[in-house]
Amino acid sequence: MTDPICPLCDRPIPDGGGSLHHLIPKLKGGKGGPTVLLHQICHKEIHATLSEADLARDYSNVEALRNHPRLAKFIAWVGKRPPGFRSKVPGGRRKR
Repeated sequence: MTDPICPLCDRPIPDGGGSLHHLIPKLKGGKGGPTVLLHQICHKEIHATLSEADLARDYSNVEALRNHPRLAKFIAWVGKRPPGFRSKVPGGRRKR
């Protein structure tokens, strides 16, 4: 069986390296809604970049996420890392 592919960065997700992302945040009505399996590092970057309100309003699909300027830069950077790469920097960097 092959590893699933992260829809954000298009790299394989090694066993145990995935994280389920609700396309519409649970707190904004997305409980039970569509989800995608992402790398943990990709999932963390989404939530470090965008608020729950931004995600619900403007970024409720993978294409919109990929087109966000900061996430596009992140995707270009992380795409050069091996599939199991994890950041060693703790904490989020969301700008408010």
